[in-house]
Amino acid sequence: MIRVGVIGCGVVASYGHLPAIQDTPGLRIESLMDVDVARLIEMQTRFGVDKIFTDLDLFFQSGIDLVVIASPAPVHFDHVQAAARYKKPVLCEKPLAMNEQQAGEMIRAMHQAGLPLYVGFTYRFSPVALEIHRLVRENRIGQVRSLRLCYVWDCHGKYNDRDPTKGLYLRRHERMLEGGPMVDCGVHQIDLARWWTGSEIIRVTGLGAWVEMEGYDAPDHIYLHADHENGCHTQVEISFTYGHTSKDPRCEFWYELIGTEGLIRYNRQQRIFECVSSEGTEKREWTEEKNFHGMYRELEQTLRTGRSGNMPSGSDGLTATRLARLATESAVAWRKQDASI
Repeated sequence: MIRVGVIGCGVVASYGHLPAIQDTPGLRIESLMDVDVARLIEMQTRFGVDKIFTDLDLFFQSGIDLVVIASPAPVHFDHVQAAARYKKPVLCEKPLAMNEQQAGEMIRAMHQAGLPLYVGFTYRFSPVALEIHRLVRENRIGQVRSLRLCYVWDCHGKYNDRDPTKGLYLRRHERMLEGGPMVDCGVHQIDLARWWTGSEIIRVTGLGAWVEMEGYDAPDHIYLHADHENGCHTQVEISFTYGHTSKDPRCEFWYELIGTEGLIRYNRQQRIFECVSSEGTEKREWTEEKNFHGMYRELEQTLRTGRSGNMPSGSDGLTATRLARLATESAVAWRKQDASI
């Protein structure tokens, strides 16, 4: 039995990490750590965990075999460094770090300790993503030449309960301060593009729209364009302002992979998943695009067998974050240039 310690008991841990760990054979939630005592006690009660801590060193000394870091991005660096000192393997939430230098130091620290560092790119483990990976490997649509990946949403709205009188919704606000939608959400799509194509991205640029005209350096609606080594091109569109002040929320999420012999289409809202080729249109089984349970099944198998399988590495996390930040910086630079004309 692998005893898991989780740092960070916020929203993502409560709906994603903790239920999936609890439900995965071979894993057990051993300890929880958070600086928010009320939240810590709430998760302890909900998931029946004996050991809870607000002290990081005591947490690492609590008999755990694996650390899951679900804390806010600005403290990922400190938590991974602590895991390296205490010789604990790590699964870290995205984005891996606040900048490339931090991510590189985290990877080196874990490598020097002889420990694996994995990144929580949960989209890889959806049956849809796994099926797309298989279809591409089998050349079902020929050579993939273009990817259109879109996730435009409101990040739960600009205001608490969508009421301007109740103040800013801090989770969204903090994500904007940490780098904006491409850094927070777009890293998933960047990772999928690299994983599906099996080809590295050699050039990236970004263009943005500032729907919120004041308050943030990063654009709240952004487009990334990336060229791969194999000649494929990826476009990623991500937004935190798609209806962000609307009473009734809206979002759009889709994947489109265009190949020399056909295309693959997935659309969350329309519940479409199909492979279109000269042989006709094959309707595939539709599922949600995120899968914490699948990730933890893969992680348990990886730790038990030593074979990493589809687990995203620290290097994958560094690359996705670096490209997301480069695209964001590119968009900001274009805005400043336009302002100076």
